[in-house]
Parts: sequence; structure tokens; C-alpha cells
Amino acid sequence: MRRRGVTVLLGALLTALLSLGVVGTPIPYVVLGPGPTVNTLGSEDGKEVIKVTGRETSSSAGQLRLTTVGVQPDVRLLSAISGWLSDSEAVVPRELIYPPGQTQQQVDERNAEDFTASQTSAETAALTELGFPVQVTVKVVTPGGPSVDRLKPDDVITTVNGQPVTTATKLTELVRAQPAGTALTVGFQRGGVASTTTVTTTAASGQPPRIGVEIEQRQPHPFELQIDLNDIGGPSAGLMFTLGIIDKLTPDDLTGGKIIAGTGTIDDEGNVGPIGGIPQKLVGAKQAGAVSFLVPADNCAEAVRNPQPGLPLYRVATLKDALNALNLLRTGGQPPLC
Repeated sequence: MRRRGVTVLLGALLTALLSLGVVGTPIPYVVLGPGPTVNTLGSEDGKEVIKVTGRETSSSAGQLRLTTVGVQPDVRLLSAISGWLSDSEAVVPRELIYPPGQTQQQVDERNAEDFTASQTSAETAALTELGFPVQVTVKVVTPGGPSVDRLKPDDVITTVNGQPVTTATKLTELVRAQPAGTALTVGFQRGGVASTTTVTTTAASGQPPRIGVEIEQRQPHPFELQIDLNDIGGPSAGLMFTLGIIDKLTPDDLTGGKIIAGTGTIDDEGNVGPIGGIPQKLVGAKQAGAVSFLVPADNCAEAVRNPQPGLPLYRVATLKDALNALNLLRTGGQPPLC
């Protein structure tokens, strides 16, 4: 049935419902719409979004804008019908946003935690790209464990069986890649001196293999970073925060003087992950004047189904992909499209 016909039918249905007085009745749906966009290189509420202390920063002629989705949690039938007819909104079951058994406050708190974690990962990925590597350091050696007399507190673990340990998560993956009882060659630095030792993993019943140390992740750098942005939740700003940090701490203007928008989670190793609400984020980016949009690779199919005129969609799976895309846009090249 053509959309015009559906609209006529909905109009008739709405008239009937009005006569029954049920249009104002709450329904178990939420309306998703374009949320605010924020220039990570600029200021919000009078404060720098990304503040660097102790090192000179550069300025950019363009913008790197993160994008968000607005959620209307309390929906009446009339709002749902309006959202269904809208080209920029979506009406979805409430349980997709607020899972059963969780209150709206609990979901908001979890989103705030995810947002904070995304900032931490953005800093880690950006600093690594800028030449400040992560150090996975021994905090405590477990008494009676396999690392006793082999590793000590403050040792920096650098490799496992020759594979680089780039993050705490990577160390865990390398240790768990072999069954318990495996002898691992662990590379480490102690007092700046490189060395190796052999640690045989152990595991309690039903538990993964371990090397018997508590670790912490450090990333020494001679300046301070602070991300200051309120009223935004979820992890999807990670990529744009990372690019904003790199832009501020390098002389190059990553934007090329243009408004670049994007979205995507990021982990400590610079992998870009998918997000929700891509159709609404594209609308928000277009409304903010963006001329290019960085799309997580796993969101490309959905993004292509919901294009905005004059807003090309560039596929990125890693931080290096995103930096390469920005470089090509600055120099007149063509980044990979979705």
C-alpha cells in the first residue's frame, strides 16, 4: 500500500480513536529522534570539551562532531503516530531501550558509566597513537602462585610467548589462549632492564588459566587530559573523542576546515565498534552542517539504507581507518565508502 493511502487510513483511525478518548493513553513504545551534536574540538556550556593541561595544543578551522540520539520515554498514541510518519524519528518497543526489570534511572546510570568508560578508552587509544604506550604493570604477586620468585611488583609485562602485551585485556587474552599447565615465556622490564621468565599457568576448578598476578594499566604522559561533557550517555562517542584528542595534540588540522561528524565505540587498542540509532544520528549530523560522516564498519549497511542528501558515509573499522579517511579528505582523496 502506498504511503499516502496508509496516511489516509491512519487519519481515519486517529479520528475514531479521538472519539474514544484513547489518543492520550500511554503505550509501551519510545520515540527515537536526532539528539544534539557536539564539537569535540570546541566548548560546551562555557567549558572546553577536551581540556589539555601542561602541553601546548593546536586549533582547528573545522569541527569534529559526535552525534547522539534523543529518546522520548513516555509516549502517547498521538506521539507514536507522529513518530511513525516522521522521516527523522523511529518508534520502537520500550523494552529495546529499557529492558524489563530495569528502571529508567538504572538504564540512565548504566549509560553514564558507559560514557565514562568510553572517555577512558578514547584517551588510551589516542595516547597510544601519539606515542605514549600502555604499560601493563604487576601490582601484586599472588602468594603461592606461579609467578612467585619470577615476577615482582612494578615489573612491566611486555610479551607473552613473543606476542606484544599492548593492554591489560591483551595480557588476559594471551594467558587464556593456552590451557592451564602451559609454560609461558613472559617478557618484562624491571627497573628499565628487559628480561624474560617462564611462568606455568594454573586454574581453579571452572576458572580460566592465570599467572598469579594482579595487574594495573598505566600510560605515562607529561600532561593532563580531561573530557568535560554532561547529559550524554552511552559509549558511542568514543571514536570522536579519540580524534578530538589527537587533533588537539598534533599540529595538523584533521578536519581540513570542514565539519566532520561520526560515531562509534572505541576500545583501548583502537578498534571501532557499532552503535545504535544510526538513522537519527545521520539526521542530526546533516542538521549540524556536517559534510562527511564516519560510520563504524558494522553499521554501514544500516547507514546506506538511511542516507542523508549530501552527506557521504565513510567506513571505519579502526582508529587508523578514521585517521586515514580524514587525511584523504584533507588532501582531495577518496576514503572507502560504506
